[in-house]
Amino acid sequence: MNYDLAPLLEGWDYTTGETVARMITGVDGREKVQLRLDLGVLQMELDGRPDGQKVEGRDSLLDHFRAQAQEFEERQTEELTFKLDNEDCSRLHAEAVQYYHRYVALFHLRDWKRVIRDTQRNLALFDFVEDHAEHPMLTWSFQQFRAYVINLRTRAQAQVCLDDQQVTAAVALINEGIDEIRGFFRRHRREELIPQSGEIRSLEEWREKLLRAVPTTKLNIPMPEPLTERLRFEKALEEAIAREDYEAAAALRDSIRQMDASST
Repeated sequence: MNYDLAPLLEGWDYTTGETVARMITGVDGREKVQLRLDLGVLQMELDGRPDGQKVEGRDSLLDHFRAQAQEFEERQTEELTFKLDNEDCSRLHAEAVQYYHRYVALFHLRDWKRVIRDTQRNLALFDFVEDHAEHPMLTWSFQQFRAYVINLRTRAQAQVCLDDQQVTAAVALINEGIDEIRGFFRRHRREELIPQSGEIRSLEEWREKLLRAVPTTKLNIPMPEPLTERLRFEKALEEAIAREDYEAAAALRDSIRQMDASST
């Protein structure tokens, strides 16, 4: 038996910086999704855990740990609480990466509903780790990706509406996604990241593109006031000073000075 993958990949080249994915029918007769990488290809199940495996009889490692946490909660003992250690979080991170690869491929293939399902699933995993990780640093190792995942989920949700010609609903979802990302940064006391967020900026630009095509007056939804880049930095500066985060405030002042210098 020849195990060389080259014949399978012939004519299906990897392009740096682009998502290259396709749907195939497996030998079991079920549809699967393949993601082309620089050194080969990932093949994933469309439903359930992407690698098709069970964990302790459950559909995923997250489900397994959720069941354990429920058992601890039912015991109702203050001395014994469910905690995720470093190894547990490493395993959950590896599982989250599987879902990441799948929803990136599915987004490219415009399978919006499955993208929404998988991004929501990873956001729920982030929440679970935040609730149970034994150290805050373990929490942030997941939360640092939240803005990206919210962005992708919001785009998939809005695309479902746009495919049905529901522009009003799409814009409302984009607004909700922007507010959710801003709220996330504020909740973690990282307001200085708001004006630097590429996820917020890309959603705002997409929203403005939709609004140019459909007058705001016809949408009949409340629109946030537009903020220039400088105003965003000034607002973040005020918030950093209010919470006495002077290191962040200094960095924001430098950014504002650079903006002013480049505009003169």
